[in-house]
Amino acid sequence: MIAQSLQYGALKIPYQVTFQSTISGKIAIHVLPTGMVRVDAPTSTSLAEIKQGVGKRAKWISGHLSKIHERGVHILTREYVSGESHLYLGRRHVLKVRTSQSEEPSVKLRQGRFEIVVAQQDPHEVHSLFSAWYRAKAGLVFAQRLDLVVAGMPWLTAVPRWRLLSMKRQWGSCSPTGVLSLNPHLIKAPPACIDYVLTHELCHLKHHNHGKQFYQLLDRQLPEWSSIKLRLDDMAEYLLS
Repeated sequence: MIAQSLQYGALKIPYQVTFQSTISGKIAIHVLPTGMVRVDAPTSTSLAEIKQGVGKRAKWISGHLSKIHERGVHILTREYVSGESHLYLGRRHVLKVRTSQSEEPSVKLRQGRFEIVVAQQDPHEVHSLFSAWYRAKAGLVFAQRLDLVVAGMPWLTAVPRWRLLSMKRQWGSCSPTGVLSLNPHLIKAPPACIDYVLTHELCHLKHHNHGKQFYQLLDRQLPEWSSIKLRLDDMAEYLLS
C-alpha cells in the first residue's frame, strides 16, 4: 500500500493506494468502517490520476467519514468493571467481576452474563482475561463456520489455511498465497456478520480483487451480503473499541 492524502477544504483525507494487476478501468474507492480510505487501482494508473479520482469523490468520502465520526462519539471507553455490557455473537451480556484469592482467574458466560474471577480488582487483568477468552472462542466458532461456508463453495475442496490476527481497520484479509486472516473481535458480531466476512474472504480465493467478477460471485454466494455489511459497519466502532 502507498499512503497518500488529499486536502478537501478544512478536511485532510488520508488514503491508502493498492495497485492490482487484475483490475482494469476505473479506480475503486472504499471507506472502511474504521474511517480508513482505500483506493484499488490498475497498475498502469499514476498517483496523479488517482488523486484526481479521489478529489472527484471527496464530497462522498467526507460524508461517510462524518457519519463514522458521529457514531464514534457515542462509544464509551471500556473500564472492565461490573455493570458494563459486552457483546458475544451479537448479544449483550452484563459483566460481573468477582475477586477471590482461592479460585483460579477465569471467564465464564452463564445465565446471560459474563462472570470474571480475578485475584484483585484490576481492570488490566480483567481486560487481559477477557481478550484471551474472546480469542479462544473466535478460534472455535470461526472453525465451525468456515466448515459450513466452504461446503457451499464448489471451487474449494478443503478449508484454506487461516489464522487469527487482531486488526484495527479490517475484519479479515486474504494473502496472495491464499491464507486467511480473521479479526478475533469479529466474534462479538452476530453469526450472519461472521459468515459474511468469511464468504467475502473465501471469494478472494477465486478473484483476488474487488472487481466485477468478485462481486458477481459474492452476490451468488450471499445475495443479502450488502444489508449484512451495513449492519456490521454500524457496529464496527463498538466492536473494535
